[in-house]
Amino acid sequence: MPASPPSAAPARPPVGIGWRQPHYEALLDQRPDLDFIEVHSENFFADGGATLAVLDAGRAAYPVSLHGVGLGLGSATGLDDWHLQRLVRLADRVQPRWVSDHACFARVGSGLHAADLLPIPFTDESLDLLVRHVDQVQQALGRRMLVENISAYVGWSGDTLAEPEFFNALTQRSGCGLLLDVNNLFVNARNAGLGPVAAAQQAMRWVDAIRPGSVGEIHLAGHCERPDGLVIDDHGSRVRDEVWQVYAHAIGRLGPVPTLIEWDTAVPDLDVLLAEAGRARSLLA
Repeated sequence: MPASPPSAAPARPPVGIGWRQPHYEALLDQRPDLDFIEVHSENFFADGGATLAVLDAGRAAYPVSLHGVGLGLGSATGLDDWHLQRLVRLADRVQPRWVSDHACFARVGSGLHAADLLPIPFTDESLDLLVRHVDQVQQALGRRMLVENISAYVGWSGDTLAEPEFFNALTQRSGCGLLLDVNNLFVNARNAGLGPVAAAQQAMRWVDAIRPGSVGEIHLAGHCERPDGLVIDDHGSRVRDEVWQVYAHAIGRLGPVPTLIEWDTAVPDLDVLLAEAGRARSLLA
């Protein structure tokens, strides 16, 4: 009997970093061991120029994920056609591994943009609106998108759905995936008055309520605590130990989900981000 061919080694779970301007040159020079890089879509909407040339070089070295901050998927005034057209054009050029944005609103009135990720109410009406807008984006892109849970510093008094229930319904009805930001879960729990240990436990319960198979990517980042006690999702430091604990719980329940390290303020040397990515890879392994 002929010998069976050796089985292929299982592909390792993808781990990447957010690629920001201070690291453009270093990443292209060093070509570190990463599975993908993620950029903010809106930074590359311009026609031509140096930024698109850099993105093309990055794409030649790594798979790229496009992460948006400006669609305002939950905006009652509707989506900005220009913004969506630019996103479609960029996705056609880059052929990204994932396209994502946030479950928030940003546009009000006759096109005023808040330039922030403002929280949406968790109600049936808000869910219907978000499903319509996610469908609109997915049809324009011709692909599935991921929608991220946000850190919110205010809420709505009329919520009728628990946040995980809201996202379960969104992913089921629209076919989109969830971009699970573990740090945001912890930040929101801390701002609800919980201490670090209780906040981590609350975040784990949130993860336990999510429908398995719906999570397409996980984000990890640092946060800071102000003197007045408010915890800010500033993406300006290493991932906290409690957030790593929530992450370990998440991958234990959800499986080896592709994971990204975000760092957007007080950006350190590239090696610091690579060390954080290495820690995520160790947990995934």
